[in-house]
Amino acid sequence: MGRVAALGCVLCDHLGLGASPAQVHHIREGQGASQRASNFLTVPLCPDHHTGQDGLHGLGTRGFERRYKLSELDLLAMTIERLSRA
Repeated sequence: MGRVAALGCVLCDHLGLGASPAQVHHIREGQGASQRASNFLTVPLCPDHHTGQDGLHGLGTRGFERRYKLSELDLLAMTIERLSRA
C-alpha cells in the first residue's frame, strides 16, 4: 500500500493536474458492506478525490462515475499501469 500511495493521486494525474499526495482507497467492487476490502485492490487518491465533496466518498460511486466518466476498476487499471512503470 505504501507503493500505491507513493504514486500520488491517479485521478489528478489523469486530469493533468499533476500527482498530488495520496491516501489509499480500497475498492469494494463485488463485496458486501461488512466484508473487508483487499489490500491488493487499492488506488491512490488525494484527499479531495477520496473523501472530499467531489470525491468517491462525497459523491458516492455512481455520482463519481457520472462526474469523471471513470469507475473504480478504471482507476485500478491506471494504478496497475503506473506501478508497472515504477
